[in-house]
Amino acid sequence: MSCCLVFVERNERNDKTTNALTAADQTQYNSRPLARRCFPLEVQIGPDLVENNLVVAPMAGVTDRPFRQLCKRLGAGLAVSEMIGSNPKLRETDKSKARMNHEGEVEPIVAQIAGADPSLLAEAARYNADRGAQIIDINMGCPAKKVCNVAAGSALLQDEPLVAAILDAVVAAVNVPVTLKIRTGWNIENRNAVRIARMAEAAGIAAVSVHGRTRQCAFVGAVDYDTVRDVKQAVAIPVIANGDIDGPEKARWVLDHTGADAVMIGRAAQGRPWIFREVRHFLDAGRRLPAPEVTEIRQLVLEHLADHYAFYGEIAGVRIARKHLGWYTGDLPGGEAFRGQMNRLESAVEQISAVEGYFEKLAAHGDRLVYRPKNASAAPWVQEALAA
Repeated sequence: MSCCLVFVERNERNDKTTNALTAADQTQYNSRPLARRCFPLEVQIGPDLVENNLVVAPMAGVTDRPFRQLCKRLGAGLAVSEMIGSNPKLRETDKSKARMNHEGEVEPIVAQIAGADPSLLAEAARYNADRGAQIIDINMGCPAKKVCNVAAGSALLQDEPLVAAILDAVVAAVNVPVTLKIRTGWNIENRNAVRIARMAEAAGIAAVSVHGRTRQCAFVGAVDYDTVRDVKQAVAIPVIANGDIDGPEKARWVLDHTGADAVMIGRAAQGRPWIFREVRHFLDAGRRLPAPEVTEIRQLVLEHLADHYAFYGEIAGVRIARKHLGWYTGDLPGGEAFRGQMNRLESAVEQISAVEGYFEKLAAHGDRLVYRPKNASAAPWVQEALAA
């Protein structure tokens, strides 16, 4: 059986704004600072008290333990693991072992499982709960072809009887809360998120996260926040809104428009894990934090690298860290050139030295991060530094 998940309700709703769905442009959210408002500060999930309603989305190849820890340190209340396949034959692979490694992780620990067989998913839930997972999340939202081609992820939304069987099996298998991640439907003509959410509630699912696109849309096009709102209005369990939440103002707008209990942030946290503290501050105070200081981010990146090397070993750690370094610097002056240099480095010593040199130069031109326009060329000082 699952445990109950309860969000502290906020006092105010603002559903006056409407959101276009298909051909029309999406309504612009209001970016003006507001007076301090009463947003939830804590989330109760079974016996665990989560400090806020900001959730790190599960992202394959991204939300490993070092990244989850970093996001929690920087303000996320909950961080979901990379999806773990339900096939027991894959549990002993290095990739699976890394994804199930929660050693030293700040609680609560959330493990996401993926598959299409109710009995295998139930066993995967037990397996992960026995190894420290305090919340089990079922993946019915991944749009990737390699996942959908085996009838898992968002492909499951086409088969509602199978969805019901999976929900019943997993909820019955464990004594920890079970949550569900879905999309609005399989395609625009078949949006069934409301029905799936009602089925989930009836099965004992503790909360549902809804990405506001269909499987067919993948990550392209406007997000359908109205369907997320419909889901929230249809069920009593907490609803977590997901999809293109890329800043503090957008997070507040989505919470207001959908009535959701929490927001889930994914791609916007890549290279900017401090987005969680920025959003939290904006929800609490109604104004933005100043951009982070260059020296702080330099130290943060170096600590992230150290965690990577410790977690994966130097060879794999250096390789895997390259994408994070690309995200960290991609929109900063000279980020593209820096990434080109970084991809040629093979050792931790070289990688650390390059990061220190880059941020040293950046700090010489200002105390705080200043992001450049997408199409801007590298600053002259960066070109000179990389050529040296």
